[in-house]
Amino acid sequence: MLTYITRRLLYGGLILLGVNLATFFLFFTVNTPDDMARMNIGGKHVTQELIGKWKVERGYDKPLYFNAEKTGSESFTQTIFWERSVSLFALHFGRADSESAGDIGHEVATRMWVSTQLALPIFLLQVIASTAFALLLVMFRHTKLDLAGVVLCVLMLSISSLFYIIVGQHLFSRVLRLVPISGYASGLDALRFLLLPVLLSALSRLGAEARLYRAMFLEEIGRDYVRTARAKGLSETVVMFRHVLRNALIPIITSAGGYLPYVFMGSLVFESFFGIPGLGAYVIEAISKQDFAIVRTMVFVGSALYIATFILIDFAYTWVDPRVRLA
Repeated sequence: MLTYITRRLLYGGLILLGVNLATFFLFFTVNTPDDMARMNIGGKHVTQELIGKWKVERGYDKPLYFNAEKTGSESFTQTIFWERSVSLFALHFGRADSESAGDIGHEVATRMWVSTQLALPIFLLQVIASTAFALLLVMFRHTKLDLAGVVLCVLMLSISSLFYIIVGQHLFSRVLRLVPISGYASGLDALRFLLLPVLLSALSRLGAEARLYRAMFLEEIGRDYVRTARAKGLSETVVMFRHVLRNALIPIITSAGGYLPYVFMGSLVFESFFGIPGLGAYVIEAISKQDFAIVRTMVFVGSALYIATFILIDFAYTWVDPRVRLA
């Protein structure tokens, strides 16, 4: 087990380094530090003195990858890549490039808590609702209820999430006035602002997930162990929940786990439409401002979350199926 964890962490470190290199190289292929200074200062009509001052303040006055003026280790440490990308591994995110943004580490820590408040209920509600709906359809398979449920799933996955947002805001906020249309508050007051986006986000993925889980359950009920359980006189409910659901957990964990990092990073669409100051909204703001420092940090955080999530998924496999061994 320890060998497996060490190996996966080493692989993860290499992946993070590769992602950093690719992000850094692609960005500076398109933009130079002078271009970044012009965009942040205010366009083309800026003096070279202002550009130089901005570069010194942000640390972009150094070479990109290698400093020929230095010797030894300083030739690598006194570079933009070392100070702005390698430092991410020590969780030193630095300062944002745009004038209106401040310390990135503080913003990430604050906004991650907001995104977590949105992500955990969405994830749990989505998994529970999709699994329950899929089990219901399988229990009434080959009936009109099953057919109607499949048609409903196809309709739901065919509709854009924007439709759910627009209709949900109009119905529950403007017409019924049950919840605020957008915004955020701390403490228990956050429940009023998060309730609608949580429900709509889970609903927008219900059709696709339930249809996938239904197919998994239908594959399981045709296996020999299910026929044996029925031959022993077990009820259909016991067969479905004790045997079919348990043996279908691995593909469910794989599907749901792959979506978890995206939810924790913040749904870009939902956070933007509902005015929730989470990581998703932070990314949108950084892209609109062309703030490379924030984008680089969020790519790093997102990659780290994906790596950590898939390691946790591997451990979840051993929990739901004792036959799985990590080596």
